[in-house]
Amino acid sequence: MAVRRRTWIALAAVVVALLAAVTLVWFQPQKLFYDQRVDEALPSAEAPSPAPAGEPTPEPPPGPVDLAAGTFVSREHDTAGTARVVGLPDGQVVVRLEGFTTSNGPALFVYLSQNPAQGEEAAFDDEFVDLGPLKGNVGDQNYAVPAGVDAGGWTSVVIWCDRFDAAFGAADLRPATAT
Repeated sequence: MAVRRRTWIALAAVVVALLAAVTLVWFQPQKLFYDQRVDEALPSAEAPSPAPAGEPTPEPPPGPVDLAAGTFVSREHDTAGTARVVGLPDGQVVVRLEGFTTSNGPALFVYLSQNPAQGEEAAFDDEFVDLGPLKGNVGDQNYAVPAGVDAGGWTSVVIWCDRFDAAFGAADLRPATAT
């Protein structure tokens, strides 16, 4: 009888350990206790190489140009900051998160979405462009828009938790006004 009882206790301990391991891997609750900070500068144009003697000095390329911007609103988690779509002098376009903060979590991605920031939760990943994993839940960061993607043709930037199909926060993109 004592052997049988010890077997059940050992089996229960193994089940509890397996459940704890699965919880730590799948839900990653430990991420709630720390921030991952990123502080990237906005990419800038390279300085032109000096002209050979006797030739005119090339003009420096124009600086980055804001194409669209929006302010994050919280969805499933408190999220704040600004999303900017910026055209760089070399033709590349980046989505820049500035003054950004949200909760840390598993499998977070940055998407351009056709769904408005206050739109239906399930629609954020219907029509979207994946810009890659979220680099950090706090700080300024840049995400390259793939070549051939018209960044001006998207409605919002969303921080998407792929593990739980949930938007942490989203920002409606409004075209930048010319000055």
